Amino acid sequence: MSWKRIGQKIKLNGKFGNMFDELKKIYNGKKVFLTGHTGFKGSWLLKILTMLGAEVKGYSLAPENDFDLYHVLNGDAICESVIADLRDRNKLTEAVESFQPDFVFHLAAQPLVRLSYDIPSETFEVNAIGTANLLDAVRLVKKACQVVLITTDKVYHNYEWVFPYRENDRLGGYDPYSASKACAELVIDSYRNSFFNQAKYEAHQKAIAVGRAGNVIGGGDWAKDRLIPDIVRAISKSETVIIRNPGAVRPWQHVMEPIFGYLLLGSCLVADPLKFSTAYNFGPQLTDALPVKQMVELSIAAWGKGAFEVVTTAHQPHEAGLLKLDITKAVTELKWNSRFNAETAIQKTINWYKEYLNNPEGIVSYTENQILEFTGI
Repeated sequence: MSWKRIGQKIKLNGKFGNMFDELKKIYNGKKVFLTGHTGFKGSWLLKILTMLGAEVKGYSLAPENDFDLYHVLNGDAICESVIADLRDRNKLTEAVESFQPDFVFHLAAQPLVRLSYDIPSETFEVNAIGTANLLDAVRLVKKACQVVLITTDKVYHNYEWVFPYRENDRLGGYDPYSASKACAELVIDSYRNSFFNQAKYEAHQKAIAVGRAGNVIGGGDWAKDRLIPDIVRAISKSETVIIRNPGAVRPWQHVMEPIFGYLLLGSCLVADPLKFSTAYNFGPQLTDALPVKQMVELSIAAWGKGAFEVVTTAHQPHEAGLLKLDITKAVTELKWNSRFNAETAIQKTINWYKEYLNNPEGIVSYTENQILEFTGI
């Protein structure tokens, strides 16, 4: 079945009608190498891939806490898990070469802006050199392999303007995290030209694409210095939510939005590895790029209780004030589109945390139901 036909079935009358069934035809029985599988986004992608019938081998650092989403979803029981660092080139190479995957999804990273100010060189090593190490390993895969590398919306040189950034806009980064991800994009482009050149595709059979996602929210994120986890921790303890940058605007979206975008992109690479070996933005509609203060207010309303306070410090590290993504390319070429507006995304997210806190034994089935509901089943 052509991707055009798949796209028509998935986005039927603007609804994600048969997304799960169509993706299952593509990923069922396939070998997927997933870096960052123990992280927040990685755990969601791991769960979805296993529901699609894929055989997953994960490569990541160990989860930091017993309550992290990977453990909540029984990650060790649903994949082969390699606990290691991206900077360990020999171990990473052995993990990929021995597995010989059909797909690679690269999510592993040092993902926090504020932490990157504390460990800048490590951030560059993990995000840029770690990506190079992975692509080195992909060179040893002896069959066709579709590779989707995840960077961030923050790879763009931020002019703090109202225009949404397109895939061909200038890359850059003020803080070490953003700059390290822009460096990763340069690494990817170099490998795509030097070792996975499209003119020689029949020889190497590697399709290399990039996904750039906006700020994701969803159940199971407990990271420090992230808005939703900070809100959940405060409200669950009957404490005041503290916010630093109330006017900062971000392209908020539910975690399933970009993840299914990555899966659709991987499917497109199967159908046409030359056309789709490029970068795609995955973000919300422009009306859902909201300021932090409004996100907090919507979260408190969704929970039904809570209060917040704005706290500023004189020596606060720089963070972007305004950031929007243009998703036209993904909508047009991949037939992808965001399904949840910001309010719905927040409600789904808060509902997950409330379920987890009130009924932890049922959270796996609750998560599965959220996934199936999103895909239209």
